[in-house]
Amino acid sequence: MLLERLAGTSRAVAGEPARNVKIALLAECLAELGADELPAAVALLSGESRRLRVGVGYAGLQELPEPAGEATLGVAETEDALVEIAAVHGKGAQAERHRLLAGLFGRATAEEQDFLRAVLVGELRQGALDAVMADAVAKAAGVPAALVRRALMFRGSARAVAAAALAGGAPALRAFGLEVGRPVRPMLAASAPDVTAALERTGRAALEWKLDGIRVQVHRDGEEVRVFTRSLDEITARVPEVVEAARALAVRSAVLDGEAIAFGPDGRPRPFQVTAARTASRQDPERLRAETPLRVFFFDLLHRDGTDLIDLPGELRWAALAEVTPEGLRVPHAVTADPGEAAAFFEDALAHGHEGVLVKDPAASYAAGRRGAGWIKVKPRHTLDLVVLAAEWGSGGRRGRLSNLHLGARNDDDPALEPWVMLGKTFKGLTDDVLAWQTEQLLARETGTERSRGADVVRVRPELVVEIAFDGLQRSPRYPAGLALRFARVVRYRADKTPAEADTIATVRDLVVDG
Repeated sequence: MLLERLAGTSRAVAGEPARNVKIALLAECLAELGADELPAAVALLSGESRRLRVGVGYAGLQELPEPAGEATLGVAETEDALVEIAAVHGKGAQAERHRLLAGLFGRATAEEQDFLRAVLVGELRQGALDAVMADAVAKAAGVPAALVRRALMFRGSARAVAAAALAGGAPALRAFGLEVGRPVRPMLAASAPDVTAALERTGRAALEWKLDGIRVQVHRDGEEVRVFTRSLDEITARVPEVVEAARALAVRSAVLDGEAIAFGPDGRPRPFQVTAARTASRQDPERLRAETPLRVFFFDLLHRDGTDLIDLPGELRWAALAEVTPEGLRVPHAVTADPGEAAAFFEDALAHGHEGVLVKDPAASYAAGRRGAGWIKVKPRHTLDLVVLAAEWGSGGRRGRLSNLHLGARNDDDPALEPWVMLGKTFKGLTDDVLAWQTEQLLARETGTERSRGADVVRVRPELVVEIAFDGLQRSPRYPAGLALRFARVVRYRADKTPAEADTIATVRDLVVDG
């Protein structure tokens, strides 16, 4: 199959608001592929090729050859070329990558070049890529969508799951399971305005302190330990404290979910940025350990000594966790159905310097990679992780810097709305350093400018995730979802999150408070 067919399918899917039509378009394309082409096609259409880390950013895509006049580039050879580019390292790597990239783009038509750019920078506009692709694979293979999603949860690779589904059907998908050493996507939490509202959804629940650190998934197989982040990047060499804690546990093999966090000499948690900087650094880990020591706290156990626990109710997983971890390595935990007891636990978490609590349904299994209804986060203020869609040039003391941010939530399932749904604006909470940084970052992502309501607005690619605190939501006809943030302010940029992890409009609607 020519790349032109994939590019056309991607464009058609991006322009189609109806989810079922998106799925049908993708499934039709997949059904036309040969077995040797299918993995590459799925990797490209799902955006998975972006994970090759080809080392090419926006700047590297500026000065490339003019498009070819005729489509000759095949799907499989396209991904082979991307793999070759990703493999280039060492002295002269940048020049060699550019040479290879120029060769690839020189063979691509204008539409194919646009598609490749979107793939390389993670900007495919097809809706929720993983979810839509999973359903398309299921439709093309004639298997239940739930089987595809479950296999994707364990394997993490759309190309591998698609190849299994179309070659072996349901039996091949059922063969996928949790593998020690291969990370699964973490379960995520929905939001509630307070613990009483959370308990109304769950009934009797387990409450845990919500630590403001780095999510870690720890895999142990004998003496070998591997540590992964929420984005499935491996950071084992950077966190020796976590490795030592895992090796000290009374298990042969385990997969644990937890949080690594830096504490100060006073025993209180340090700001998130301190923990993030420590775990992001590739410098001498022992020196950094001495300067910024980490502690790890576990809150879930997905595998123990050859037995997968991921499908068990939470209370059984937590009981197993308590059997293999000392109390000092577990997140403080209480079980109650009483709002008063829950409120006291919440206040105790805040008094210890933490950001809130998680309210967990004891009957819920581990919904890897999804924002399941079984976990609900509660903070003393409402916060959402939103994406910057545009920014306005500042005035007065902020002249020459992009200030007022246009904020959007992700849309996964409402065909009446665009992929990103604007909820409001804010210029509050921005220090001079953040203003300078965000101006540079946003201009690097500029897609166009316009004059709107007396302001000069810079439109940007929806890539930067920012945590926003706000006092509530109110009905507003000005915005496409009919909702607007009240008194929004910036808490921090979330470099640890991708746009795919931003909060959805469905989550926002769950928090509606009429103003």
